[in-house]
Amino acid sequence: MAAEPVDVSEDGILGGRLVLRQPLKGHRVGHDAVLLAAATSVGPGDRAVELGAGVGAAGLAVARRVDDLAVTLVEIEPTLTALARENAARNQLAERVHALCLDVAAPPEVFVAAGLAATAADHVLMNPPFNAAQNPSPERGRRLAHEAAPDSLTRWAETAAWLLRPAGLVTLIWRADRLDEALAALSADFGALGILPVHPKPGAPAIWVLVRAVKASRASLTLLPSFFLSDEAGKPTAQAEAVLREGAVLRLAAD
Repeated sequence: MAAEPVDVSEDGILGGRLVLRQPLKGHRVGHDAVLLAAATSVGPGDRAVELGAGVGAAGLAVARRVDDLAVTLVEIEPTLTALARENAARNQLAERVHALCLDVAAPPEVFVAAGLAATAADHVLMNPPFNAAQNPSPERGRRLAHEAAPDSLTRWAETAAWLLRPAGLVTLIWRADRLDEALAALSADFGALGILPVHPKPGAPAIWVLVRAVKASRASLTLLPSFFLSDEAGKPTAQAEAVLREGAVLRLAAD
């Protein structure tokens, strides 16, 4: 399917360190992408794969932070894939960041044909669709980004496990009120989970969880201290400012 022309805006994230073109309508880049990038632990020379990359915000943010990191962006929507490629070029990251138009649930041979082999990645990061496919949005981009079949998260976890080398890492951001689904989806292939609850402010329930897991590990789960986006007065916390504007790292391991 060819990419369709759409009206776009040009927006800066990470305090302007990354400038992204994205559709004016549909799913828009938010704090979740920046938090996911901050929680993705990679080093120079590693290879990371972002599943469901959209316009590439999270994967590009990680590439901006870590020199000599190779990133493959996997996105099902051709228009968003084209924008991800453009964003990589606009941010002088095209030599290290490549975008592929693929369904995360595609069979392995499709990934291999596109240049992604089994156990090729050191790290997979993902922000899977989190709503059941009921009352679907009329906007295709928003529908693909937010709505999924009941077994979708399990299929994404299986793809992540197939892509990762032994002891490779997966990091995802997910709805806090459905953490049980993430734990179930990861249980077959991953262990050593580190879970970071993200709250809008003190006293409010967590809205997201950041989850890091190790392929084939049998180590126990670690629940980390909460992350607060704002203080009680609604002002961004120093920790949130450091991550969202300055590119600070979130560590999801116990050590």
